[in-house]
Amino acid sequence: MADPSSYRPKPGEIPDSPGVYRFRDEHRRVIYVGKAKSLRQRLANYFQDLAGLHPRTRSMVTTAASVEWTVVSTEVEALQLEYSWIKEYDPRFNVKYRDDKSYPYLAVTMNEEYPRVQVMRGHKKKGVRYFGPYAHAWAIRDTVDLLLRVFPVRTCSAGVFKNAARTGRPCLLGYIGKCSAPCVDRVSAEEHRELADEFCDFMTGRTNTYIRRLEKQMAEAADEMEYERAARLRDDIGALKKAMEKNAVVLADATDADLIAVAEDELEAAVQIFHVRGGRVRGQRGWVTDKVEEITTGALVEHALQQLYGEETGDAVPKEVLVPALPDPVEPVQEWLTGRRGSGVSLRIPQRGDKKALMETVERNAQQALVLHKTKRASDLTTRSRALEEIADALDLDSAPLRIECYDISHLQGDDVVASMVVFEDGLARKSEYRRFQIKGFAGQDDVRSMHEVITRRFRRYLAEKEKTGEWTDGENTAAPVTDDENTAAPVTDGENTAAPVTDGADATAPMTDGNGEIVGTGPTEDDGRPKKFAYPPQLVVVDGGAPQVAAARRALDELGIDDIAVCGLAKRLEEVWLPGDDDPVVLPRTSEGLYLLQRVRDEAHRFAITYQRTKRSKRFRSSPLDDVPGLGDTRKQALLKHFGSLKKLRSATIDQICEVPGIGRKTAETIAVALARSVPAAPAVNTATGEIMEEEPGTMGSSGEPVAAGAPDERRGQET
Repeated sequence: MADPSSYRPKPGEIPDSPGVYRFRDEHRRVIYVGKAKSLRQRLANYFQDLAGLHPRTRSMVTTAASVEWTVVSTEVEALQLEYSWIKEYDPRFNVKYRDDKSYPYLAVTMNEEYPRVQVMRGHKKKGVRYFGPYAHAWAIRDTVDLLLRVFPVRTCSAGVFKNAARTGRPCLLGYIGKCSAPCVDRVSAEEHRELADEFCDFMTGRTNTYIRRLEKQMAEAADEMEYERAARLRDDIGALKKAMEKNAVVLADATDADLIAVAEDELEAAVQIFHVRGGRVRGQRGWVTDKVEEITTGALVEHALQQLYGEETGDAVPKEVLVPALPDPVEPVQEWLTGRRGSGVSLRIPQRGDKKALMETVERNAQQALVLHKTKRASDLTTRSRALEEIADALDLDSAPLRIECYDISHLQGDDVVASMVVFEDGLARKSEYRRFQIKGFAGQDDVRSMHEVITRRFRRYLAEKEKTGEWTDGENTAAPVTDDENTAAPVTDGENTAAPVTDGADATAPMTDGNGEIVGTGPTEDDGRPKKFAYPPQLVVVDGGAPQVAAARRALDELGIDDIAVCGLAKRLEEVWLPGDDDPVVLPRTSEGLYLLQRVRDEAHRFAITYQRTKRSKRFRSSPLDDVPGLGDTRKQALLKHFGSLKKLRSATIDQICEVPGIGRKTAETIAVALARSVPAAPAVNTATGEIMEEEPGTMGSSGEPVAAGAPDERRGQET
């Protein structure tokens, strides 16, 4: 625990002007970002007697090791910079609202030639009009199904649209009148866009215009005795009214407003937002946050406004925002909202009438959300704390292991040997810190040597990061930092080294995902407070295995001169916990929460490792001798296979015949011929039941890089570990 007086700025150093400040921990991570009208007065509050600080504020200042600030001209600039830094650094002690789901929106893609109505989640895209958010996707689909009778806008995907245009036949919705079928030119692009505009107008609340128009058309059809058309218009009016009933009128003056309510206790706060457009509730969403510092309701509202409108512009920011308490001061926040919208925004507390009544409804929803959240998490928080304490007691640790790293080795009969590293912080998976390795020090199957290599590479990188920050020098540690030859942290694009996140291009800042679409990579590693690769040590290293693997991990740490990280292993057979140098394992009770947490960590490491191993194996099985030809991309590979039909025929072709393929010059043809001549064809696949030699499937590659027959079993079989 750090003493705040050790990094307290000297008197007179802190300017008495608006600005934004950052607290950093001993690893230079930004752990808190704040803004102030007067930096001098605000920062002085953090360096008073610890006994007078709020417990969570005291925890923050004792975790920090330094503080720095940036002076700005106005409080609005301070608000903008604070929001940007919170998004960039993700500081652990700042208020962070956790959305319990990705809320769906009804979106109309006005940026396309033929706008499409669909359900969208995630980040908003330019040129797309959004309505919502909705609590459930099915609510959107029900509304759209009703409105398509009157506004038959395209809802199909790009593939279905192109296929219908190619065949000249619309989809089912086109036949039943719920799509105007622009794919087969029933309407022009301009007419279809008009339909989309009318759809958007109706969704924004301009409903009476369309209902009156349809009623007039229905009356005219009845007067002309076109009763079938009149009946159809009657049904259209009913569909529109039914869609309107889904969003009851709550404000009679057709107000566009967002209502924000907060329910809080000493530890947590829940925020609920109702989006009212045209006097109707068009969407609802909510967040929950831990109160990691002493904070007022007005400050919670300010953070909620940043979360809600930080990425929005134009009409997405309503003219009126109703809140339970105003930020202090309110003027910079109101000016910031006005800048986001481009016109005046009223930020106020409702005092009477319908808006006050609706705010009470939003507050009740916030209270219910907080109660539900605490009901779900109470046992979870208690269980995680108990699990960490049980692990600390069982392994005789000085404190609970708040950061646990687990390593697992995976291979298929000694081939494609890889390793995984997963990270759990406070008992929860931190997937942005996951890493994966390819074993390069030797060939074959040896889990003990593999574990030694992985632990060595990971913690060499950790020591290298410490050297960058000046936390140790060569005289303090005998282990040499990682060198360029080992290259264990540099981002790669070919899968040869995956200790750092692997991307599909040169951009190492893009997140990597595994086979399940989970993010497993982080961004840059500069010394600027952002998350770094391998920079933070765990309190506990867990290896998947027994005494040999534990001994290898401990030996790797000892060779690097690291003696302040505990090591244990979890053996699969009896779920025994092994410690370095002990002849007997530690046996935790089967009902132990500590054992359950270790099992979760071990199983996650195994899942992550085997996912990577399967990916590598699949990539190798799909390899081809053409992959070795420099400058030969996928397009020309496909052209070659399409022209000759198979690699076998391509291998027997002359250079002149290869040159006949469009895009293949003589020099490239010679290179292709040489590459194919060097590769040795695999033996033909044989049907063991009939003795028949099976023909190859064109372009299909086996484990040796040669074509294999369709349905032919690959000769490689074995148990994955």
